[in-house]
Amino acid sequence: MPVDFSGTWNLVSNDNFEGYMVALGIDFATRKIAKVLKPQKVIKQDGDSFYIHTTSTFRDYLLEFKVGQEFEEDNKGLDNRKCKSLVTWENDKLVCVQTGEKKNRGWTHWLEGDDLHLELRCENQVCRQVFKRA
Repeated sequence: MPVDFSGTWNLVSNDNFEGYMVALGIDFATRKIAKVLKPQKVIKQDGDSFYIHTTSTFRDYLLEFKVGQEFEEDNKGLDNRKCKSLVTWENDKLVCVQTGEKKNRGWTHWLEGDDLHLELRCENQVCRQVFKRA
């Protein structure tokens, strides 16, 4: 049985978010706003089906997927690109590979105690975020 990511999570640390956003090609003004935000994630998991709603005072982003099934992801409100995404289990980690305009793009989620970790990758940049259970 896979680990259960369900819950409400508040951002507590955000390492190299600027570098990650530059790699995505996000404009200067948006980067400055995004760096000061403290988003919250609400994750609902039913087996291999996921609903992840990320909210902040600036933008909301909703991601729904089933592990093992490729889907087209519209990153409207993030970097405004579309890509093909495939999320798989690697032990107790959720690993997403995104194919599109940007190379080496994707993310990994995992739990350590009451901390939700998120590693965001794009080209040669890696951003590491930690969320605490609300």
